[in-house]
Amino acid sequence: MTYRVFQWASGTVGGHAARVALERDSLELVGLHVYSDDKAGLDVGEILNLPPTGVVTSNDKARVLEADADVVIHVPLASMVYGEDPEQDLKDICDILAAGKNVITVVGYMYPKVYGAGVMDALERACEQGGSTFHSTGLNPGWMGDLIPLTMSALAERVDHVHVLEISDFEYYPSPEIMFESMGFNSTPEAFEQQNARRSPWLNGLFSESVQMVADGIGLDVTELSINMQTALADTDLETASGTVKAGTVAAQHWKWSGLNAAGEEKVVHETVWRIHHDAAPDWPRGKHSVKISGSPAMKIEFEADYVSDGLLATAMHAINAIPHVVDAEPGIKTFLDLPWIFSQQ
Repeated sequence: MTYRVFQWASGTVGGHAARVALERDSLELVGLHVYSDDKAGLDVGEILNLPPTGVVTSNDKARVLEADADVVIHVPLASMVYGEDPEQDLKDICDILAAGKNVITVVGYMYPKVYGAGVMDALERACEQGGSTFHSTGLNPGWMGDLIPLTMSALAERVDHVHVLEISDFEYYPSPEIMFESMGFNSTPEAFEQQNARRSPWLNGLFSESVQMVADGIGLDVTELSINMQTALADTDLETASGTVKAGTVAAQHWKWSGLNAAGEEKVVHETVWRIHHDAAPDWPRGKHSVKISGSPAMKIEFEADYVSDGLLATAMHAINAIPHVVDAEPGIKTFLDLPWIFSQQ
C-alpha cells in the first residue's frame, strides 16, 4: 500500500520528513504546507534543494483540509512557545482530524490525558467527526525517556522506581537563536523568568506526559506530578560556539519532573541537566544519559551524549515510520501504549 502524505511545515524536521516521503516507494508526498508567502507556490524541490517534484507548496490551510491525503505529518515550531496563539497547534490538529486526515505530530500531546478533559474531548471529538486517528511522537520525549523504560520493564518481575537522566552540554552547539533566544541561556535571571513564563508550560507538559505514560504503562499508580527547576549563573564570561555567555547570566538549567503515588513517593522521575558550557554548575550531575529501573531485577542503560548523530532527522523518522500503524489503526487517540512496535519502514 502507498500512503499519501501531506507535510505540515518545512523546517529542518519537516524537510527531512518531506524528503523521505518523496524517496520511499511506500509513500507519496501530495503537499507541503508552509508559513511564509515567499515559500508558497514553489515546487517542493526548490524548498528541499532537490530536482523538481511536481508537488507545489501552499500556505493555505484549506488546501490541507481538502487534500486527498492519508496522513498529515505536523511538525511546526510549537505554538505554545513561538506562536501568537498558544492553542493554535491544538486547533489546527483538530481541524485536520475533523476533515478526515490522520495526524502525526511532534509538538506535544503525546499523552494528552495529562492536559485534562478539555484537550482530550477536543481531540476525541475531532477524531470521531473525521473517522481519523491522532498520534504524537518525538525523540525525548517520545523515545529515550518513555519507550526505553517501557521496553526495559518487560524484563522486570517488579518495578519500584524509574529514573531517566538526560545530561547535555551545548558548549559546541553553534546557534545563538536556539541557545540564547529559545532556551534562555545568557539571560539575566529576570529576563530568564520572563522567557520561561511562556516556555515552561510547554516543557512541563511534554515531560509530564512522558512521566505519566511510563507510570500508566507499567502500572505504578502515579496520581500527582511534581515539577522543580533551578538555574545556575556563570561565574565568569564563558566562550561557546553560540557566543559569549556573560558572567551573572544563566549558564545551566536543572529540571526535574516527578510522578508521585498517593503516599507522595516518587515512582517515575525524568531529570534533565542542560549546560551551555562544561564549567557551568560543577556540582550538578555529570556523565551519560541513563535510564535506571529499581526493582527485581535492577536495570540500567547508559547513552553517550552523541547517541544519535542527527536528532532532528531521528524525530522526523519516528513520525514517518509510524505512518502505517497510525493510518491502519481504528479512529481515536493512539499513544505508544496503543500502537504496535514501530520499526523502520524502509
